[in-house]
Amino acid sequence: MTVKGVLFDFSGTLFRVESTASWLRAVLHETGTAPPDAGVPHTAALLEAAGALPGGANPDGPLPAGLAALWAVRDTSAEAHRAAYTALSRRVPLPDPRLHDALYDRHMTPAAWQPYPDTAEVLSALRGRGVAVGVVSNIGWDLRPVFRDHGIDAYVHTYALSYEHGIQKPDVRLFALACDALGVDPRAALMVGDDRRADGGAAELGCAVHFVDHRPVTERPDGLRPVLDLID
Repeated sequence: MTVKGVLFDFSGTLFRVESTASWLRAVLHETGTAPPDAGVPHTAALLEAAGALPGGANPDGPLPAGLAALWAVRDTSAEAHRAAYTALSRRVPLPDPRLHDALYDRHMTPAAWQPYPDTAEVLSALRGRGVAVGVVSNIGWDLRPVFRDHGIDAYVHTYALSYEHGIQKPDVRLFALACDALGVDPRAALMVGDDRRADGGAAELGCAVHFVDHRPVTERPDGLRPVLDLID
């Protein structure tokens, strides 16, 4: 069947969040807070190991039972998402306790995200070919301003965000919502993502699936271009 719609994951697929060090430096600057005594690189490394940056690395090692349970459902609501990530952040000492919420707020800003070099090119090409585009993301906040700020929103026909529906990938219902909104049979849809478990759930619905590497923006200049070959 001809591909009539392409569903994309957000983080690690179309966009990449800033580095943990950049994230921390930005918040220290925005709040006028002096750097931690241990230094920014050391503190950023601790935050990264804790998995405190949404869209960054997952926690390094097992979590306490209560936090592990919250982590498992973090993308089902805005409240759970904030609670999970600020709890991870609070495992790292910072100069001011208010920085934990400030860090969380920072990651939701368009400035914290950068599209991959070929994101706009590929989305524009899909639009030019009459292929509908949807974004299906496990997330706890509204990412639409990120797309608008980077001039990419015009290429996206619909967004299926986990926190808005209380379900998260790999639950097939989230992919089904996106396909329904696009008016596309799942068997005529392609899901593109970086997480084999979460994004691979689309296969159960009948979608074809293509995976990309979740790498820094500078290290993946053309990871999305093969998608255009897959729809030809």
